[in-house]
Amino acid sequence: MPTASFARLVGSAVQRAALSKQSTWHTPFMAAATRAVAERVGMVDFVVEVRDARIPLSSECEPLRCLSSSSRRIVLMNKADLANRSLLEEWRQHFERDNCVAYAINSHNKDDIQEFLNFLQRQVRELCKAEVERHTVTMMLVGIPNVGKSALANSLHLIGRISAAEKGKLKHAVVSPLPGETKTISSLKIASQPNIYVLDTPGILPPQVIDIEACAKLALTGALSDCLAGEEELAQYLLAILNSNFEDKKWKNLRNNLNRGSTAVEQQGHLLHSESVTKGKRQYPTDHTQDFIVYDVRRRLSETISSFQGNLEDVSVMERLINVQFSSLREAFGLHISSQEDGNRKVAAKLLNLYRSGRLGHYTLDPLPSKYNSLKVRSYQ
Repeated sequence: MPTASFARLVGSAVQRAALSKQSTWHTPFMAAATRAVAERVGMVDFVVEVRDARIPLSSECEPLRCLSSSSRRIVLMNKADLANRSLLEEWRQHFERDNCVAYAINSHNKDDIQEFLNFLQRQVRELCKAEVERHTVTMMLVGIPNVGKSALANSLHLIGRISAAEKGKLKHAVVSPLPGETKTISSLKIASQPNIYVLDTPGILPPQVIDIEACAKLALTGALSDCLAGEEELAQYLLAILNSNFEDKKWKNLRNNLNRGSTAVEQQGHLLHSESVTKGKRQYPTDHTQDFIVYDVRRRLSETISSFQGNLEDVSVMERLINVQFSSLREAFGLHISSQEDGNRKVAAKLLNLYRSGRLGHYTLDPLPSKYNSLKVRSYQ
């Protein structure tokens, strides 16, 4: 499939960049962080491996495989709000068939955090039944870069302190949309009676690139620095995924609206505009995150796919469609730039931002292991 070809191009670029001396793939700092995690993993009661719910397999923390520990293990699929929610339960069951406790969460949702905290406390109570004298339990959050470990630690700390009605200054782990910003291991208290602490750790990767296709997915979801593969190449890979899944329900709904002429699409566009005017909101054409621009992007993507003639199973045909889409998206984003290269780069950056924030739909890129024969990515609206 063309999607696989674009994935290999991105993954190969990451692999080449990882081999260079100036690479940000596995820096000396990351090597030190891996050693620090290895030294502490045997001293904690629980290891919570945080993964990206969009890529539950590709975001596995490979270095954990080499670490022997008697700690209880939990696989936490974070960023569940960006993934296909209809698949989360299937993924949870998949991990539990492998004798691994699994949970899915959005670390920015208070209700999700409270439910997960209750879940952790139930796990701790089970542990304490066997060790009556235990008054403190430690959990280590481990994972690849940018899966939301620090955001999760902060949210658990905040909700836990509120639930326990504890006073005092809140601690904060460093949170950033860029990978590799957590530099130290920090401890935050999340519950009392017994006391439960979480250790937030830096993201770690294996020293060498293991799986090219997995690397492509890591790069697309933001676990790796965009400079390793290139923003334009990542955006092309994203568009190949969207184009290959145009027949999914998510795209069908939008296409059906478009086929009714100017009705649904134009009415929603006018509605967004009128609501903004009514509420006194100013519209900024340069802000690509505004609803009216996001809707126009989605509309243009749907129109270019539905009107395009050609076999999208052919890589060269897919490339032609992507070029058409880049041109259309320059207009949607209001980029009046004479240089095509500069225009494509800016389109790519904005498009990746919309995808990573869930504005283009919610996709699970990894197929379930029992469904590897079906390469289509499932999505939902």
